[in-house]
Amino acid sequence: MTISVFLLDDHEIVRRGLAQLLELEDDIEVVGEAATAAQAAVRLPALRPDVAILDVRLPDGDGVTVCRDVRSTLDPPPACLMLTSYADDEALFGAIMAGASGYLLKQVAGVDLVGAVRTVAAGGSLLDPKATAAVLERLRNGESAGAESDPRYDALSPQEQRILELVADGLTNRQIGGELHLAEKTVKNYVSSVLHKLGYARRTEAAVYAAERRHRH
Repeated sequence: MTISVFLLDDHEIVRRGLAQLLELEDDIEVVGEAATAAQAAVRLPALRPDVAILDVRLPDGDGVTVCRDVRSTLDPPPACLMLTSYADDEALFGAIMAGASGYLLKQVAGVDLVGAVRTVAAGGSLLDPKATAAVLERLRNGESAGAESDPRYDALSPQEQRILELVADGLTNRQIGGELHLAEKTVKNYVSSVLHKLGYARRTEAAVYAAERRHRH
């Protein structure tokens, strides 16, 4: 049985390298690729691969959000392998929460990557049990502490928390910039970071989250 694989990475040379590596295997076929989260959102539902290898950091979003979206909308969902250049606890936390089957550094050996594809395609997981346990512990601590403690909110810097509150108030990036004396582009970068840390794809989702959190307080 052939394992169909989809590649998402903003670097063409990385996608080509991965494709050439995987296509050498008789039981693996690369059925599609994308350079951005937007392209992946269109192509993944059409191709319905068994495995999706997703770059964590993308120019228009992140692979964690793509993983969460595709796993919540496709039936059956693909097994998602997150691929990143740097070890990042927050990205690992997000990947586990999004339902990813594995989290690998790009320095991984070719034979190990091929093995990882086969493992997750068969329903296995490559997530470190210790890392998964740490995420569950964070969730338990957040629940026991109530609304005051949310690991996602706690990951925001004070400036990001202020910007989130203003987003919840319905202010545009330009208005937020005027309020905090920041350039509009700087505010846009802050908002992107806030969405990434909270695990949301859209500004309205973050606004609803902030409003609900404010209400609980």
